[in-house]
Amino acid sequence: MGTGRQYTIRVKNVSKDFNGVTVLDHISISLESGKIYGIVGHNGSGKTVLFKLICGFLKCSSGEILVNGKRIGKDLNMLTDAGVIIEDPAFLRNWSGYRNLEFLYTIRNRNNKQYLYSVIRKVGLEPEERKAVGKYSLGMRQRLAIAQAIMEDPPILILDEPMNGLDKHGIDEMRKLFLEMKAEGKLILMASHNKEDIDTLCDEVYQMEDGRVSRIR
Repeated sequence: MGTGRQYTIRVKNVSKDFNGVTVLDHISISLESGKIYGIVGHNGSGKTVLFKLICGFLKCSSGEILVNGKRIGKDLNMLTDAGVIIEDPAFLRNWSGYRNLEFLYTIRNRNNKQYLYSVIRKVGLEPEERKAVGKYSLGMRQRLAIAQAIMEDPPILILDEPMNGLDKHGIDEMRKLFLEMKAEGKLILMASHNKEDIDTLCDEVYQMEDGRVSRIR
């Protein structure tokens, strides 16, 4: 396991209502560094809402989410130490994959071309590819989304369907990458419709149904 800072995420009795409709109903789970956690469930079961609550993109109707003891939405506005894939990332469609990552990376960091090249290669893309992202296949865009999520070497990854659009070779490559990141001590939470992804990668598995969660492995 890596020697980076250890993280715990505690989801404590969290509910979320939209216009009087309960989407999450008293959810409690605990997550820690060095493990991959899987969330399974059909569309509309609440997985994406849970991920958005953990990230601070939505506020809990009741309950609380603690990251190393600090409450999201109170002590912390958002989960800042995380790489996130939730829904389609907004890339600049007329720019290349490299230029998109360079633009985002240099907002908070010095430009480091060789490092960004290594990140792009890590997800199986070619950094010197000039093709605009708008002409990428779904699988290429997904690889770029993973590159964006990992490029600042975050200790936490929140991944909603990270294998979406990837072919078998791409899936195998990304599974290997996520297992390497787990071995580095990262905390990884992922939702997937692919049972094999969940079986291959996850230390603990939770099922969401009708806004409730239950551990199934």
